[in-house]
Amino acid sequence: MKKEEIIKSLLEAKAVAVVRLSDSSKMIRVAEAIYKGGVSAIEITTSVPNAIEVIKNASREIGSYMNVGVGTVLNAETAQQAIDAGAKYVVSPFFKKEILETAHRNGIPVMPGAFTPTEIQTAYEAGADVIKIFPADVVGMAFFKGVLAPMPYLKLMPTGGVTLINAGDWIKSGACAVGVGTALLDKKAIAEENYSILTDNAKVLMESIRKAEVK
Repeated sequence: MKKEEIIKSLLEAKAVAVVRLSDSSKMIRVAEAIYKGGVSAIEITTSVPNAIEVIKNASREIGSYMNVGVGTVLNAETAQQAIDAGAKYVVSPFFKKEILETAHRNGIPVMPGAFTPTEIQTAYEAGADVIKIFPADVVGMAFFKGVLAPMPYLKLMPTGGVTLINAGDWIKSGACAVGVGTALLDKKAIAEENYSILTDNAKVLMESIRKAEVK
């Protein structure tokens, strides 16, 4: 799949599940559960134990129907390792040119983090495909409307502060997609292997987004 096709797929999906599991053996079950609820993109963070191997396994097991990416990428070396393992996109909490260049050299989309209008524009001019606003709960939805008014060409995705219920409000505020972590991936449910709760959470999330899109 080409970079442009991956980006199109992610933007159509509207939601990226940000996964920070302490027990990586549950990754596939978690991914399958949220996929049943309508979430088709998963960002496996480098904080997950043995993250590169987990990405490799996930790409093999669920990569045919889910977009498996890597998150919390702090340097180019990690980005390359994740891409070699099968990651289809790279997400970082900040903008670092070497990460962007590594991803694009491999034909992979990159979503660097930014916080201010200047940081956002800098990432955009460097070639960022989508810009992750992090932590989004600090700036809020009004920030998206404010930034996009003079810069409507930007593709912004909030991470932090996105819930199952307000995801649609972020979309209405101008977000091209949302990154969702703890609100979607209930830690207690995962610990108890009650994966149906994750499926239900995903359904609520996607319904919030669907309602925002039809209005």
